[in-house]
Amino acid sequence: MPYRTLSLDEVAEYLHLPRVDVERLVKSGEIPFQNRGGRPVFLRGEVDAWASQRILGLQERRLEDYHRRSTQGTHAVFDHDALIPELIKPGYIEPAMISKTKRSVIYDIVAFAETTGRVLDALEFRESVEAREDLCSTALPGGFALLHSRNHQPYRFDGSFMVLGRTCQDIMFGSPDGRPTRLFFLLCCQDERLHLHTLARMALMAQRTDLLGYLQGASDAQAMYDAMVGAEEAALAGRKRVEAPAAEE
Repeated sequence: MPYRTLSLDEVAEYLHLPRVDVERLVKSGEIPFQNRGGRPVFLRGEVDAWASQRILGLQERRLEDYHRRSTQGTHAVFDHDALIPELIKPGYIEPAMISKTKRSVIYDIVAFAETTGRVLDALEFRESVEAREDLCSTALPGGFALLHSRNHQPYRFDGSFMVLGRTCQDIMFGSPDGRPTRLFFLLCCQDERLHLHTLARMALMAQRTDLLGYLQGASDAQAMYDAMVGAEEAALAGRKRVEAPAAEE
């Protein structure tokens, strides 16, 4: 629940950070908290919003460091490092979304996610995604956005998954570089251990590989899916180039 309070140790575990790092963030006032009885407590919803915004703003070296630590927390969910084959499939990709505005993108991408049968309350989910965008745009340089809800709620979904929509036209979505966006990932993580880690994984793939260029030019959903799988493999191996899948005989 967004109003659930967390202790210092619980926040450290959720954020995949050492306790001393959270104590430093409290001392500097960088993380939202309340002082109760001489000790800091944290509202879950506020920590969710702060953490997602912070991850999206990390540059490559700090992002790699955070990603490495958060990977350890997800092994209880998946016993391997690859996330993409677990979270998305070609049927979860729409290569020709006809959205024309920021609000219609959110409406259309949530409606597309609903077609998977795994969104349990589409209206509540859409309102939470809109609230997150009102807080601060999830668009990033390179023409992509990592949409997600204002706060993490496991009851919204049947399992954890992700959808991707590519719009037919450029959308001014609030990217910090002032450029338009056409690639919209919508993260739907039921398990809280995946929520922040998936954000970090997608941001790292975009920074470390040439995934975005492949997705912009891919011919169909299958080609976009193959590019994502290849980009994740490349990012985990420390390669920049996404290798094209071998042609079928």
